[in-house]
Amino acid sequence: MLEVPSGAWADLVSRRLLLVMAGVLTAVGFACWSIFPGFIGFAAGFLLWGVGGALQSGTFEALLYDELDARGAAGDYARILGYATAAAELSALLAILAAAPLFDWGGYALVGWSSVAAALVQVALASTLPAAPKVAEPLTARRTPLAGYLAMLRSGVGEAMRHGVVRRGVLLAALLYGLTAIDEYFGLLAHDAGAATGTVPLLVGLTVAGSLIGSTLAARTSGMRARAMAAALIVAGLALAVGALIGGPGLFGAAGFAAIGVGYGIVMNATVVTEARLQDAITGPARATVTSAAGLLSELVSLAIFAAVAVLTAVLPISATLALLATPVLLSGFLALRWLPRARAIVAEDGTTRATEDRLPG
Repeated sequence: MLEVPSGAWADLVSRRLLLVMAGVLTAVGFACWSIFPGFIGFAAGFLLWGVGGALQSGTFEALLYDELDARGAAGDYARILGYATAAAELSALLAILAAAPLFDWGGYALVGWSSVAAALVQVALASTLPAAPKVAEPLTARRTPLAGYLAMLRSGVGEAMRHGVVRRGVLLAALLYGLTAIDEYFGLLAHDAGAATGTVPLLVGLTVAGSLIGSTLAARTSGMRARAMAAALIVAGLALAVGALIGGPGLFGAAGFAAIGVGYGIVMNATVVTEARLQDAITGPARATVTSAAGLLSELVSLAIFAAVAVLTAVLPISATLALLATPVLLSGFLALRWLPRARAIVAEDGTTRATEDRLPG
């Protein structure tokens, strides 16, 4: 719930500073877990981690887009965001793989302090980011800090709700990113299908490979038409459903996880492309606020996924549950026909313009 309020803050103060603060809060949260391994310590750690995550929501995307736009390179946004998303996925995978040996070497303490160190690396990297220019001054001029903040919050929420193209972009971006929560259950699917403990990471690795490829290909697909995204998401839904039903140990089961990787990679690719189109569609000064609104809604979609799994697995195996959860992916394909914002026109060196995507406006 802090994502949108913190997004408005990111439209007023240094976004680089907020990203540094987010890393510091996350590091302190992990330190709480290590120093006070009890209920209070874990509660405080989760609270700090959550606040840190809220400070990042919309902040990084707005900083990246505004910095590129100031350099006349906004067209590179999808490419760079795709690489950043792939790097985040890979880092998460490496962290998961490193957890077991770290625990064997130094127990919970080593895992905890390694997490603190990783968060401090984030702080160091965030401090090197450029200070992207703001366009908030006309909106907040001659206002008190509180009045300026409220004006920015109203501007961002208003654009997200009342501007048709932006609203549809927010909804589609939130839906697609929220649907990626299904990756939490890929390991459980492999285990439930009978895969040995040592085989589970290899099968899940196929899905991670799909997400990495899908994210890094965003630059090539950033100009896709709405029809192309719709068709791709329908294919993704079918691949996820079939893969969930046949995934498991053995060559045939591995093919199922490869199919999941294809479907998941398509969803990740569509998520990055939609996020880029959303940034292009935002015209007001509250870019981080609008982006954080999509982040908040995506969290609600993820919670709905978790709730659905809890209910469905009471009567169905995890394979059938994940196959059913491919249905929203299929539906997102039809929604993309109307909700995907138009691609930004690119200005060539000779001053001419061309559209990267020529569908009719939704």
